[in-house]
Amino acid sequence: MNNSSSVARLVAALRDELDRYSEGEKIPSSRALVTQYQVSPVTVSRAIASLVAEGLVSSQPGAGVFKAAARRRVAPGDLSWQEVALSADPPHAALDVGPRTADAAGVLATLTSPPPEVIDLNGGYLHVVLQPERALAAALARAGRRPGTWSRPPVEGVTELREWFARDIGGLSGSLDASDVLITSGAQSALTTALRALAVPGSPVLVESPTYPGMLAVARAAGLRPVPVPVDADGVRTDLLADAFEATRARVFVCQPLFHNPTATVLSPQRRREVVEVARAAGAFVIEDDFARRLVHSDSPPLQPAMAADDPDGVVVHVRSLTKAASPSLRIGALTARGPAYERLRAVQAVDSLFVPRPLQETALELVGSPAWARHLRTLTDALRDRRLVLLKALATTQLLPANEPRGGYHLWLRLPDGSNDRAIAAAALRRGVAITAGTPYFTAEPPAPHLRLSYVCTPNSAQLEEGVQRLHQALKES
Repeated sequence: MNNSSSVARLVAALRDELDRYSEGEKIPSSRALVTQYQVSPVTVSRAIASLVAEGLVSSQPGAGVFKAAARRRVAPGDLSWQEVALSADPPHAALDVGPRTADAAGVLATLTSPPPEVIDLNGGYLHVVLQPERALAAALARAGRRPGTWSRPPVEGVTELREWFARDIGGLSGSLDASDVLITSGAQSALTTALRALAVPGSPVLVESPTYPGMLAVARAAGLRPVPVPVDADGVRTDLLADAFEATRARVFVCQPLFHNPTATVLSPQRRREVVEVARAAGAFVIEDDFARRLVHSDSPPLQPAMAADDPDGVVVHVRSLTKAASPSLRIGALTARGPAYERLRAVQAVDSLFVPRPLQETALELVGSPAWARHLRTLTDALRDRRLVLLKALATTQLLPANEPRGGYHLWLRLPDGSNDRAIAAAALRRGVAITAGTPYFTAEPPAPHLRLSYVCTPNSAQLEEGVQRLHQALKES
């Protein structure tokens, strides 16, 4: 019997059986299903993984498999405002676009691998010891056996993966479905597509200050003019955001509400509402870069849902990726949007890259549908907490402590004394054998104060974090 057809038949049978179960009720064990349906344990495992990916059941290692809660679909709101936002060019926007060059210095700095003798407190991806390598390898092998894995995928992405992202982003409210999701080659590609699709070359785009240098590079390469809006302990200043929209007539604001890069701040609940309200009043889009959703620490309070989860009018264009929490080579992300904006995003991505390779999409689908993914995320939350605490303890001797202690993300944002030269300190630290990030590239104009950013996910162990801080301390003494 063909194994793939056995899996498909078992999935269909189990879907019918689930109608007899109430939400949260446990379904029979894998052993019982093997006996009942006369199939192999591998077939049962793959069928359960498919049902998990569809959101029909949830797998709890050590406890069993349970029928998932039904999602409640929320009707879309008024999307007609997008016709104006997508068509109204700012005055003289097309007359003087300016140089459309790609300043990749900030991006390349985080992608450059330091020599083996240098401790890496700079990079933005998990060290191999933190990656779910076995789960990835198993997912890749299973994906390779799926029928049609090497066929051309839909331009929008594999339907099952789009459905998974819709549930992951929209939650049980059912505010999103697969038709709102566009699969992308990671978050950087998603940001590129979103900015090119939603903003006219030569126009302003509002950004947080400070902000992720890779986004600034994308904006400038697209001929856009980043306009900074300051961030404080509660996230972006919404009073200044309203002023910026009025002064610039911008149609796009890019923000990272959760564990912002680089400050690691979390946008307060009140400001989350205000950001959407201010943008809606300005007839503008909010690009919500949710890069750190899966980098929460185990001692973090419950997270607020994505802003896109409660946005019937399509103001928020959401960016989410699997890359940060899995592997730098699992370049799978998603854009969500509604109405004309979605069609614009889809068209731009199709022109730029046609589609995301199907084997990678199938691998991602196998990964997130497996119990190993949930186990990895639990392990990762503990590891991130432990590394943060080690780094904070080591920094106590340097008098360089962050303004807040982030309970998510993978980095600390450190204020230097006035008059310090962050680039010179970063260079001195590299000579001492530790790679760190100067704060200047995170600002669109002159920084109000000198800063350093330290990452704690790129080293093989906590001992290297402590050694790295000791080397930084010596560099600070010399500067």
